[in-house]
Amino acid sequence: MPNRIFLFFTATLVSTAFAWSPLHGAEASKPMSITTIEGISEYRLENGLKVLLFQDPSKPTVTVNMTIFVGSRHEGYGEAGMAHLLEHMLFKGTPDHPSVPKALQARGASFNGTTWLDRTNYYETLPANDDNLEFAIRLEADRMMNSFIKSEDLASEMTVVRNEFERGENQPSSILAQRMTSAAFNWHNYGKSTIGNRADIERVPVEKLREFYAKYYQPDNAMVVVAGRFEKEKALEFIGKHFGTIARPTRKLNQTYTEEPPQDGERSVTLRRVGEVAFVGAVYHIPSGGHPDFAAVDVLESILTMEPSGRLYKSLVEKKKAASISGAAYALHDPGMLRFMAEVATGNTPNAVLDTLLDTIEVLVDQGVKDEEVDRAKQRLLKEREQDASNSARIAIQLSDWAAQGDWRLYFLYRDRLEQVTSKDVNRVAAAYLQPSNRTIGTYVPTKEAQRTSIPAKPDLAEMIGEYKGRESTSVGEAFDVSPDKIEARTRRTKIAGLDVALLTKKTRGSTVVLKMTLRYGNEKSLAGLATVADFLPSMMTKGTKQLTRQQIRDQLDQNAASLGASGSAGEASFVIQTKRDKLPAVLELLRQILREPIFPASELDILKQGARADLEQGLTDPQQLAVRTIRRALSPYPVGDVRYYPTIEEEIKLTEALSITAVKQLYTDFLGAQAGQIAIVGDFDEESTVAALAGMLKGWNSTIPFERIGRRGDVEIKAETIKIETPDKENAFYFAGGIMPMRDDDPDYPALIIGNYILGAGALSSRLGDRIRQKEGLSYGVGSTLNVSSLDKRATVTLYAIYNPSNLAKLMTGIREELDKILESGVTQKELDEARKGFLQRLEVGRTEDGNLSAILESTLLANRTMLFYSQQEQAIQELTPEKIREVLRRRIDPARILTVVAGDWAAASKKAAIASEKK
Repeated sequence: MPNRIFLFFTATLVSTAFAWSPLHGAEASKPMSITTIEGISEYRLENGLKVLLFQDPSKPTVTVNMTIFVGSRHEGYGEAGMAHLLEHMLFKGTPDHPSVPKALQARGASFNGTTWLDRTNYYETLPANDDNLEFAIRLEADRMMNSFIKSEDLASEMTVVRNEFERGENQPSSILAQRMTSAAFNWHNYGKSTIGNRADIERVPVEKLREFYAKYYQPDNAMVVVAGRFEKEKALEFIGKHFGTIARPTRKLNQTYTEEPPQDGERSVTLRRVGEVAFVGAVYHIPSGGHPDFAAVDVLESILTMEPSGRLYKSLVEKKKAASISGAAYALHDPGMLRFMAEVATGNTPNAVLDTLLDTIEVLVDQGVKDEEVDRAKQRLLKEREQDASNSARIAIQLSDWAAQGDWRLYFLYRDRLEQVTSKDVNRVAAAYLQPSNRTIGTYVPTKEAQRTSIPAKPDLAEMIGEYKGRESTSVGEAFDVSPDKIEARTRRTKIAGLDVALLTKKTRGSTVVLKMTLRYGNEKSLAGLATVADFLPSMMTKGTKQLTRQQIRDQLDQNAASLGASGSAGEASFVIQTKRDKLPAVLELLRQILREPIFPASELDILKQGARADLEQGLTDPQQLAVRTIRRALSPYPVGDVRYYPTIEEEIKLTEALSITAVKQLYTDFLGAQAGQIAIVGDFDEESTVAALAGMLKGWNSTIPFERIGRRGDVEIKAETIKIETPDKENAFYFAGGIMPMRDDDPDYPALIIGNYILGAGALSSRLGDRIRQKEGLSYGVGSTLNVSSLDKRATVTLYAIYNPSNLAKLMTGIREELDKILESGVTQKELDEARKGFLQRLEVGRTEDGNLSAILESTLLANRTMLFYSQQEQAIQELTPEKIREVLRRRIDPARILTVVAGDWAAASKKAAIASEKK
């Protein structure tokens, strides 16, 4: 599915107060079978509810997703942002579930809600068992009909949503994208941001919100998806029991009918705001996601933006005119849009970059595309889709978008159409839709005569799809037990060259496998002054080898349904690959060339430096980046040149500009090798041949410079003070506070500290900070606390964070400090401990169901010279905690007098507003 850049808004926990009860006592409706396609079965209830079931026994989790077919497209005058605001309100509770976040948190659920142009959805992923399955289905049926929608909840949540709105106002690229979209759609609601209009958000009457809720939150306008490990009969029973007793509404729900007329001339938008980096872009009207042309448009977008082969990437990024480019073809219910954005590189004017962007597009229209480009784009899109298809939880959520376009089976039809796209198709849609009269850009260029591009109407999907049957279902994985002791029993530990290795073979959905390798090198003395070089080294290794260009590497990854990630820091270089069992040998050979035969093209370093510099320059005026960096510098008081030194943004820009290709090559030649490190492999693979391939890959590869791990101190002296940073023209401010203590994660105090922090702020909306700062007082969209504890060094950091309106600084700081003082003074209740313990442990369990996470966990055990039994013992220690123990540890370990606070925002503007408000009084 195409990426949604800039317009997608994810909600957080929110509350409500108006009851719409189901028909109590009615006989449960039995779901009627409709069709089954590639393992996904559709059912329908008499009240109109659509049901999709997708069984995947390979992971011990189950995901329940409820989609309501209402989004910003359905909003009327004065209702901008109402669908999104209502999404927040559905986390505020019902009579049977007074605290939705706490109920979910107590079961270790990973959950959220999102609002989009065509739909709103709510989902949770929990450990798989009948009790959790029924709980999730019962919860969704309950909040669909019985959410409170209270006026007092609306008052507090309105400020949270406004804070979320203000967060978006801090990002000029997002604002520019929205402005272009608004200009492109004169009449259709796609021109409105999902998050809404500030005035509507602030002034919406609770009665209007209740009417909106009663109108759209009904079974005939909803779909429930259950995916993961569950029994189909049980799921149908629970759905019939909890959704089937809801009466079919008597109101008739009218469908939207507004059509955007053909655009009759190029439109232009200019945005002027404080910042450091310019952006330009272009938006074109395209058909709906269900139209046969959409797949070809999606391929067209990839041909223009793919890295490094994309036409725009080559003409803008490689030519150093843009630091980055992005694009998206939006698959929507009605005719939508194709958007391109470019981040202007230092030394270029926005107009020049925009001219190049438009020239590149027009050359493609005039000259057409090559078969090679089409094949490469299709391969990339199909690979990404196939990787997503290996995760049943992702499929459950993605089906929301396809269903919102008119029919969930478009999920498969899109794939079929994508496979059939030819260069002729791409050239046809390019000529049809990439017309000057059909675009909205940053500069106005008039035409001599009116030009109109007609967008095809949304096709009749029922007639077009007919009795579509799909293909054979994807292979499913085994039912895998993710308890630490069971994982350890299935893991074989060995050594290859100087690297410690953990091998965990298991059958996975789609036969996927994940490999994580970290090479460790150098020491504190030998790496002095080389931190920036080390940051760039792994990524540069993937930009070309003696046998393959960067494009050929990219193509081979796509051909083998593989992804490759590379990252690094001083003393370590990490590589992560994901692929399929039968493709692993070829991908390992590709990894061998990257590790042993990199050529380090100087042009690629220039591109990386250009992107890094642009990101850093944006940070010069970003409240969050400035606050976080200030705290991290205080917690890492090392001298300049030490690899642990944390530079200022200005210093890092200079270090980046000074980086040379000679330094990168020298670091690789002198330091990198297989003398130390870890490898963890999880998934479906042949152990014997894989070990042999890795042994051959690493054989004889050693550095003459000895490796010695670089430790980090935890006994840093920090004194409580508040630092204020001025960031002009930023409507959103950021609060960040941090402290440090000497402690490892094997310390007896760790279990109490981690659960205490979970109750304070790490437990999201059900935490003390979330309950007060967001839920009750509505001061922040995002607030919480974190605890990071090393497994090797006696170093643990605790941080508190919040985003907020600058005018609310005093209230926010008072609230956070009072909650911190309260938990240190009075500790936690037995009920809080029980709920937090259950939720935290189930969250750990859910985390181990993801093979990428599990490979990282196994790698960490290798590094710390421990087994998974360490986590079994740690979880047992958490089970034995008491409120008294948590209070004692929190009081002894956390000292408010040793916590530094940084607040960054537009304080001058906040003071001016306060003065004006005072004068009015």
